[in-house]
Parts: sequence; structure tokens; C-alpha cells
Amino acid sequence: RDTSAHPSTCTVFCDFEGNNMVNIPQSNKAQGFVAGLASGALSKGVAATINAPFERARLLLQLQGFPGHIPHGQQYSGAIEALYRIPAEQGVASLWRGNLANITRFFPAYCLNAVLANKYKSLFPKYNARTDYWKFFLINTISGGLAGAMSLLLVFPLDLARVRMALDVGTGPSRQFTGLIDCLSTIYQSGGLGALFSGFGASVVALVLYRALYFGMYDTYRQMTTRGGRRPSYFAAWLMAQGLTFTVTLATYPLSTISRHLMMQAGAATLTYTGAFDCARSLFAAGGISAFYGGVHVQLLAPIVAVLLSLLYDVVKSSHKQAPHKADA
Repeated sequence: RDTSAHPSTCTVFCDFEGNNMVNIPQSNKAQGFVAGLASGALSKGVAATINAPFERARLLLQLQGFPGHIPHGQQYSGAIEALYRIPAEQGVASLWRGNLANITRFFPAYCLNAVLANKYKSLFPKYNARTDYWKFFLINTISGGLAGAMSLLLVFPLDLARVRMALDVGTGPSRQFTGLIDCLSTIYQSGGLGALFSGFGASVVALVLYRALYFGMYDTYRQMTTRGGRRPSYFAAWLMAQGLTFTVTLATYPLSTISRHLMMQAGAATLTYTGAFDCARSLFAAGGISAFYGGVHVQLLAPIVAVLLSLLYDVVKSSHKQAPHKADA
């Protein structure tokens, strides 16, 4: 999404879940553009690997209630218990179960987002953000949603494999899947190609809704805080980012839960749910609203750490740039 203030400076893209943002420098040279994509994907992969134990704990809390998966007496009471029991019961390496599938999807997702976002945007009329804000917002939401949906279509089987492997709580011979290839091939052989896209529709809706809410609220905040040439402080900007992330995550998390419950039945001989609406009805009947928010506290804490690390990186980078000038003086 091109920022209206600096349209030639950077383009902002969500990953296909819409939960993380990355600034990709634009360049007239294809080489620089590809380098920007590669660096963005690499940094995201490193961050995801560091966060993988917490992400697996979150997925277990979100999906442990799937019928017949984890007996009620063996379910996790919270993230701390999950992070303690996983290495104790399944080995330390199991904390990163599913991480390979997770990091494999980053580069193709970023590439497609970068190429398709501008491609789709060029198909629609152009509007000025200052004079036709809502038309501008609608075009950006549609073009970004289409680009996200197409990239999601390509990498969705990898996300499905990530979820299924993270929920595999077996050890040794009792494991459901031995690795990424085994997971994808087993589901494909059991349910065909369509099984690899179980939950795709709910994921697309969550992606479009996330983008619309996030960017709509962000633009509103920016217009309110930059009138008269004012600029918000770093702390105010940080609070704004957390507020937006919290609000949008709480709004879209139920769709994520529905999508991943549908993933859990991929390749099964007997389907637990007939579709997204039946899944939502069953979850509500079983646990009420709270059934849609398992592990959400882990999801809400992750952006705080990410933003703090990003701010720390900016401070270190600024200090590094200023160091030669001080030496010269």
C-alpha cells in the first residue's frame, strides 16, 4: 500500500495473515527490488524462528479443543504450561515443529504481494487520498485484498502444514507426520488437492478485513495527529500501533480460529464441520465466545516485542550513522 505522504518512498505489505508489516524499498532497478524482497523475507524468517516456540504454544491453545485431538484432561491451561510441557514431553526440538513450513512461505508471499498489489491497483481508477479519501481507501483495500488472496492461494498448503505439524503432539512412532513433505503428501493422498486448501475462504475474509480495519484506522489516526504539520512522538506512535494491532487482532482472531479448525479436518475420512458457518456454530455451542479466542493473549503480546525490537534497531542504526560525523568533529 503506497503511503499518500511519500508515494515513492516505500510500499507496505502484510503477510497473508495480515498480522505483520514489512517496508519494502521501491527501486527502478529490478536488482534492488529483489534485494529488498529477499532482505524482508530473511528478516521475517529469522524473527519467526525466534518466535516459533511461542507460536506453537499459541496454536496449541487455539486448537486443542478440536474434537478428538487432545483429551480434555491432557489439554494445556496456558502458554507457560505449554512451553514447559512441550520440551518435557516431546523434546526441545519440538518447540520448532512446523517452523520450516512457516519460513518457507515468506519469500513467495512477499514476491507475489509486491508484484500483484501494483498490478491490481493499475486496473482501477486513481484517486487522490486528500480529495477522495474513501474511494482511495476502497481501491487500496480491493487491490491489496486481491494481491493477498493470490499470494495466499500459492502458499496456503504450507500454512496448513505448519498448523497440522504444530498440533502434532506425538513422539517417535506415535507422531502423525514425520516432516513437511510427509504432512503434505499424507493430506493430499487422503483428501485430494482440495484438502490442502481447507479453511482458505475464512482466511481470505480475515485477510481483507484485517487490511481494511488496520489501514482505515491508521489513516484516520494519521490525519488527526498530523494536522498543522505536527508529528506524534515515538511513544505516541508506538501506543497507536499497539492499539491498532490489539483492536484488529481481536476483531479478526475468530476467523483465524475458524480457518484453522477447518485445517484440522483436512484429509479426514469423516469431516467434523460442513463449512465455516457450521464450525462457528459448533465452537460457540461448545465454549461460547471464549472458544474463538484460545491463545489470543500470546498473539497480542508478540507485536509489542516486535515493535520494541524494531525501535531498538532504528536507534542502533541512527547511532551508527552518526558515529563517523562525531569522529570527524
